[in-house]
Amino acid sequence: MRVLAAIAAKELRDGLRNRWALSIALGLALLALVIAWFGPAASGKVGFASLGATVVSLASLAVFLVPLVALLLGYEAVVGEAERGTLLLLLAYPLSRPLLLAGKFAGHALLLAAAVAVGLGGAALVLAATGAAEAEGFWAAFGRLVGSTALLGWAFLALAYAISAGAREKGRAAALALAAWLGLVLVYDLLLLGALVAAAGRVPAWLFEALLVANPADAFRVLNLGGEAAREALGGLGGLVHGAALSPALLVSVLLAWTALLLGLAFWRFARRPV
Repeated sequence: MRVLAAIAAKELRDGLRNRWALSIALGLALLALVIAWFGPAASGKVGFASLGATVVSLASLAVFLVPLVALLLGYEAVVGEAERGTLLLLLAYPLSRPLLLAGKFAGHALLLAAAVAVGLGGAALVLAATGAAEAEGFWAAFGRLVGSTALLGWAFLALAYAISAGAREKGRAAALALAAWLGLVLVYDLLLLGALVAAAGRVPAWLFEALLVANPADAFRVLNLGGEAAREALGGLGGLVHGAALSPALLVSVLLAWTALLLGLAFWRFARRPV
């Protein structure tokens, strides 16, 4: 456990030294404030409009930005060390491969979670200072958003590790990470929507729900569209999400399961990787 903590602390220090966490936190906070404050501009006003609209807007930002950040943070975790020649040096120590990978993942996961908490939490504090916290359920909605965004980031970070552990070149790992982001965040929803339209609404409820949780990005979306305020902001779409038998506990479990599954794949690929 001490060795794992030391590896995680080293990754955390490297991230802070490279200003990864600071850049992510500041960028996320700035974008969150811009979207929350200027989002209602189309209706002729600026400022905090409603909790539902704000949560929906920030969840839409997070589902695009955080997976990309997580993939960029982790895609070179293994293959980058191998190309620099430091992986052979690390494995020369009395250090097992699973312990090395677990320590690196823990450090990156803490770094990502801290950046998300500071970024979205900072935006929440600024909004609260303007009186937005008077909206019922404000802190609960932001707490759910911050927690679920961290879980989403961990799932995609685990995916990045799985890619890195199996890639032979850093450029190939970067290309696969970008393809994974495009496929899961953008293309998957387009294909799902097209399939639902083609089926003319004859898709069984259980299949629709299974397709939603088959993608961690969609599980995150459903989790943050499930609040009463968000349903009001979304209208019909919010009603469909609410009608699905997907409880918050189930969706959180899905995000954790995706993280565990993809991290397990990373361990398996790393164990079979020649140095």
